[in-house]
Amino acid sequence: MKEKLQVLSEEFLEYLYDVRGYSEHSVITYEVALRQMMEVSHFFFEDETYHLDITPFRFAIVKNNKKTIVKKLSAIRSFVKYMEDQCHLSVKLIGDETIKVPQSLPKPIEEQYIVEVLEEANIEEKLLISMLYGLGLRISELSGLKLDDIKEKWVQIHGKGNKVRELPLLPELYTLIVRYREIKHPKMYLFEKGNAPMNSAQLRYILTKLFKAQGLKATPHQLRHSFATHLLNNGARIADVSELLGHETMATTQVYTKLGSVKKMQEYMKAHPLASEE
Repeated sequence: MKEKLQVLSEEFLEYLYDVRGYSEHSVITYEVALRQMMEVSHFFFEDETYHLDITPFRFAIVKNNKKTIVKKLSAIRSFVKYMEDQCHLSVKLIGDETIKVPQSLPKPIEEQYIVEVLEEANIEEKLLISMLYGLGLRISELSGLKLDDIKEKWVQIHGKGNKVRELPLLPELYTLIVRYREIKHPKMYLFEKGNAPMNSAQLRYILTKLFKAQGLKATPHQLRHSFATHLLNNGARIADVSELLGHETMATTQVYTKLGSVKKMQEYMKAHPLASEE
């Protein structure tokens, strides 16, 4: 099937140059995009329809700048339209959904590094990391967390826009909270300094200093990102993760499922029925 796709792409490029009058430079741009696409994508015939699955191609170009991605996808769409209009083929393009990739996506911290840092942490530091990573909290939410909001199996979080959500509390985390309270004796808030709650800056300083001592650079938001990424990588439903994070819509949670995930790519290549056919 790849040979057929190659022949069709060559005819398409000739069509652009001879019939549509595209410049040589423009035709080369199309050729590069199509060649990259054909190297990794799947082309097969099923139910009287040709299917062109460019999902692996989307993985391959995810690190390109946005303008380059748009140009390459536009070239592929034009190619598909050519096959339909000029070659009278029925073609279904798979993997062409619009994906908004943020300009800066914090890298999740590997689980083993978090475990290593926890092993060196004191009780306060251990609880700080465990609350951020174990519950996916924002640093501001942890700063304002009151003791009255913590129950044995649930913790009530006051998030953005005064929205309240309840999160399940792992038994191990609840046990850690009990031990911490017995040692530190906080009065109203989980993390206090003097008679006032620790603010976000104070909590962030403790966290970054702890990770830095282990030769790692980490932020509270990276732990929240790690919480979401590790859950999704281990099979959690995106709807559940979205609710745990306190996102208004699942679209916001999509940031943690972008095609840059090596694990996701590997799982795709293992699962796709055509992955082993070459």
